[in-house]
Amino acid sequence: MIYLVTGGERSGKSGYAQKLALQLSDSPLYVATARKWDSDFQTRIDRHQQERDERWTNIEEEKYLSKIDFSGKTALIDCVTLWLTNFFVDHKNDVALSLEEAKKEFLAISQQKNSNIIIVTNEIGMGVHAETHIGRKFVELQGWMNQFLAENADQVVLMVSGIAVKIKG
Repeated sequence: MIYLVTGGERSGKSGYAQKLALQLSDSPLYVATARKWDSDFQTRIDRHQQERDERWTNIEEEKYLSKIDFSGKTALIDCVTLWLTNFFVDHKNDVALSLEEAKKEFLAISQQKNSNIIIVTNEIGMGVHAETHIGRKFVELQGWMNQFLAENADQVVLMVSGIAVKIKG
């Protein structure tokens, strides 16, 4: 089963997704896609890790989620925005190539058997208009990937001000 949890920044996506994962499993996986860009980002990562207790198994994977065995497990992937950023930067802002690789990775993990995969993503296109050309390209990449994920998800939840609104499934 694929669950997509989407919404704006600080809308409650991660909290909702973590509760869902713990409802589905006593020992879920937490797949962190963040790249450690600097010490401030490392501090943020450390804080997030401390929020999860011993029930969680933490896995860090910046891009190639298909290397992880999700079969028979419940996994929370947090988040698509940081994951796409890694493709986007590595492919020198090539939207088409980044989208192609991310879709390929998602399709590979979605084929794994007897798994619950919860994916957190941001609706960055609903916020302030990106000031730069590169920013606008990334918003397009994120929007297209979100559409692809939602189309392929069994359930989609939009978080609005901490309230979960089921929009699919």
